[in-house]
Amino acid sequence: MLFEVGDRIEHQARSTERAPRRGMIEEVVTVDPAPRYRILWDDGHESLYTPHDGALLRSPPLPELAGPAPGR
Repeated sequence: MLFEVGDRIEHQARSTERAPRRGMIEEVVTVDPAPRYRILWDDGHESLYTPHDGALLRSPPLPELAGPAPGR
């Protein structure tokens, strides 16, 4: 599965002791022969990542922050 800049992703940990890691694709570095991405993780860290099969999944977008209702 290929991802694009701005896609929200979830990295499935190889260990059952670690929770999935979530972030956003900041850059598609390479596509061939294997995709490589620059990811900004939700914890503020950034990394270059070449996923192994099934390690990255599309994640739903973050909910929009609700502001005050118009006219208030």
